[in-house]
Amino acid sequence: MTDVDLLVLGGGAGGLGAARAANWEGASAALISDAPLGGDCTWTGCVPSKTLIEASRDGSTFAQGLERVRSVTQRIGATEDAETLTTEGIHVLAGRGTFVGPKTIEVALHDGTIRRITGANVVIATGSRPAAPPIEGLADVSFLTNESFFEQTTLPASMIVLGGGPIGCELGEAMQRFGTDVTLLEYGSQILQRFEPDAGALVAEGLRSLGVDVITNARSERVTYADGRFTVTLGDRTVEAEQLLVAAGRRPNTTGMGLDVAGVELNERGFIVTDKYLRTNVDGVFAVGDANGKHMLSHAADEMGRIAAWTALRAGRRYAYVAERVPQVVFTTPEVASIGIVEADAPDNALVAEAPMHINDRALAADAPEGFVRLIAKPGLLTKHKIGGKLVGATIVGGRAGELINECALLMRSNAYVGRLAQTVRAYPSWSTIMQKAAARFFFDVDGEGARPPRRR
Repeated sequence: MTDVDLLVLGGGAGGLGAARAANWEGASAALISDAPLGGDCTWTGCVPSKTLIEASRDGSTFAQGLERVRSVTQRIGATEDAETLTTEGIHVLAGRGTFVGPKTIEVALHDGTIRRITGANVVIATGSRPAAPPIEGLADVSFLTNESFFEQTTLPASMIVLGGGPIGCELGEAMQRFGTDVTLLEYGSQILQRFEPDAGALVAEGLRSLGVDVITNARSERVTYADGRFTVTLGDRTVEAEQLLVAAGRRPNTTGMGLDVAGVELNERGFIVTDKYLRTNVDGVFAVGDANGKHMLSHAADEMGRIAAWTALRAGRRYAYVAERVPQVVFTTPEVASIGIVEADAPDNALVAEAPMHINDRALAADAPEGFVRLIAKPGLLTKHKIGGKLVGATIVGGRAGELINECALLMRSNAYVGRLAQTVRAYPSWSTIMQKAAARFFFDVDGEGARPPRRR
């Protein structure tokens, strides 16, 4: 006997997406969460980091920025709290859930009682937590992560940021703008390693122009803390600061919840194994968001939650998650955004059309000429490249890149040819006119530049 049509474990973006999709389908849904609904994105991730970086740019003090973070997160959190979901028709159980069977979860409710609930289908959306690299001494010091970062009350004079990914770059920029002396340490040869190398280079240049000391190939060997200062040893060099932020990746929340009892398979890194339909090895059990490791982004988790709910509840229908058409953005100065593949992974018969941001009149008006738009298209099955081909990847660096990339996402989702980007008339002078100029190069030379074969690193 089942209690609900869809039982969701986890109240972040993926869990909320799944529960609300079930509700829209007219199915009964219950959501279990041991933490405030909204998860990492609302309370310690996307929303607070973007709020803080905006505050740092408009002349606010650090204290004012933190207050703005609290105000914005509370406002957004109020749209997805237990009271709101209950009003929508979703049953919320506030407590820690543990599997006691394949589709039955025992919940230790916050009021001290215990309840068991069974779903005809189950969605696991337990998210992830910050990871700490295996550096000698790191486990012995009290460093910050994104989960504790916003609990600060005073502006540190200096800060070491360990990790040159999106979190490290965004918070590093914000803190430098507030007046903290920031040193950013990246283990690899470039920051933002998931993006094109020249995109990462432009962001590094932007950070350095603000005063951030960006150190790549930083082999951190040891961390110590004494007399109010952290010291990171890098071979024959040391870096010191008043505060240390570790932003070196994340690990899934998949332990201590009885997944072994449920029979759910994990891979060697602890992520839940799923197929393209987000199904686990247990019939009727799905895993979405960071817990499956496919795409660790809030909007990706939201999309996965809906897809899992639709596949679970629509008889005879299956819906695949396609990571290649989900964009990612880092809101630094300049912004960097991408979707699909990078140029090094483009097929040999692809064409690449690229336009520098400085030919965009709006970029010149905004005194922000840095950056570029790069579009990668493969030939259509019958039309080849005659109408531009099908977009398989894009990278945008510069002003409003996080907005412009959504043009590419819409094109890919609608399976349209890149010629549509060139044909579409945009308001002048808007940032988006650069998309038209870039796409036009698939068809003829613009400023002496046309489409070219992919370059290999």
